[in-house]
Amino acid sequence: MNVFSCSLHPLRPIPLGLVQSPCRVFLTSRVSVARRTFATDSPQEKPPKPKASTPLRRAASASLPIRSNPTPTRSSIQPVFTLTTAERYALGRLPAYLPPNARSLHDAWWVPKWGTDEKEGEIFVFGNGSIVCWGLGETEAERFARNVVARAKAEIGSLREPETEDLEFVTDPSECAVLYKKTRLQGDLIILGQTPTPESEDTMPVDLPPSALPQETLLARYSYSQALARSTALSALEVSLEVYLSSMAQLPDSLIRTGRPGLGRIALVKKLGELLKFRQGLNLNSENFYDTPDLYWAEPVLEGYFNALSNALEMRARIRSVNDKITYAAEMQSVLRQLLTETSGHRMELIIILLIAVEVVICLIRDGPELWHMITDDTVAETQTHEKRRVH
Repeated sequence: MNVFSCSLHPLRPIPLGLVQSPCRVFLTSRVSVARRTFATDSPQEKPPKPKASTPLRRAASASLPIRSNPTPTRSSIQPVFTLTTAERYALGRLPAYLPPNARSLHDAWWVPKWGTDEKEGEIFVFGNGSIVCWGLGETEAERFARNVVARAKAEIGSLREPETEDLEFVTDPSECAVLYKKTRLQGDLIILGQTPTPESEDTMPVDLPPSALPQETLLARYSYSQALARSTALSALEVSLEVYLSSMAQLPDSLIRTGRPGLGRIALVKKLGELLKFRQGLNLNSENFYDTPDLYWAEPVLEGYFNALSNALEMRARIRSVNDKITYAAEMQSVLRQLLTETSGHRMELIIILLIAVEVVICLIRDGPELWHMITDDTVAETQTHEKRRVH
């Protein structure tokens, strides 16, 4: 089967015998595949950024039954697009630039309607520098970042290149909360069915404005959005760490060739500061990647949504990998610091020896004549005394 035919006809039923076909990889994101397909026809068009290989991509076949068998109650498949443009956002600067219907929802700002008359969706803005758009694509996400976040000057630590992640979802009110037919993540597709009532009355805000998507699944979308926001923010940290490690990769070779680290003390201290910043962003910030958000302690169902997507995105394994890389970089810098300390100690010893030699030279220049006269006078006096004794 021609793989491009899969990208052009993503909704055509696929026989079970072809589930393991290579074309199933292209079904994870139909819009992206089509863009990649036609990019070869226009040399001026910038090729799209390759997507990460996560279990969501590898488990795409699990969503084929939903994709291949539409039902009257099920909506069309829509995108969930996540965009991370900075290390973090100052959320307090956003209200003046958000639409009037925007609301604060736990750890995010929620924009219930955004887009055009032809296509509307909703947006969640999180403090870790991420924007999650439901029912909207990359163009609208970038427009929101440009018209709202950038104008509000809310970006702190802007990224050189934004990080993205995209999924898809469907809504189906007939999916009831029994057995497996409920709001869930199936393969690489989010199914928004019925969700149980929150445990706490404070979890769901009152007087919600009209939204582009059903309000009954708002908290489920929020939970999935928070997991996506963390994953994309972690991707940005992973990219920055790779760039940092690449800048340090030549140091072991320099030690092998020359016996010197090839990096000065000030440069090494700056590199150490970057490393500490990575570890702080990973483990110590208020919006870190380890802690479970407070909301989910009282809402086990929402915690299940959050954990399901976090596990599918391999968050724990990726965090361990980043920590291991940081530990390796810290050990390498520790060795370099010891080498620089030893080099500095040898240099100080040479300086002390030189200072002693200079002081000796100065003393000789200053007191040399007097010492010479003292020595010569003593010698003459001793000679005269010796001659007098011989005469007598």
